[in-house]
Amino acid sequence: MQEKQAKVNWKKWLNYQSIVKQVPFLFFLAFLAVVYIYNGHTADKTVRKINAMAKDVKELQWEYKSLKSEVMFRSKPSELSKALQPLGLSELNETPYVLKDSLEDYIANVQ
Repeated sequence: MQEKQAKVNWKKWLNYQSIVKQVPFLFFLAFLAVVYIYNGHTADKTVRKINAMAKDVKELQWEYKSLKSEVMFRSKPSELSKALQPLGLSELNETPYVLKDSLEDYIANVQ
């Protein structure tokens, strides 16, 4: 008797009218599947972009550090004097002259 009820239920679900009623729901499920697949592809593409950017950042950090160390080395006084010798410039051996504005002395004496 239970088998007859089960068969009746299947017949009820498989007739033309009930299938036509289920078409919007099937379209909705198909739409959800397409959205799910699109979301997966978008996530993969984003992860690939992030990995590429991380690689670029690492390369740029390495380049920055190497350039910074080179600038620090070349800005040492001994390296600067070596670089400026071909131009005829050398380090100062005597104390520099202090230049004063004579207008300041005049204003100080007047007041």
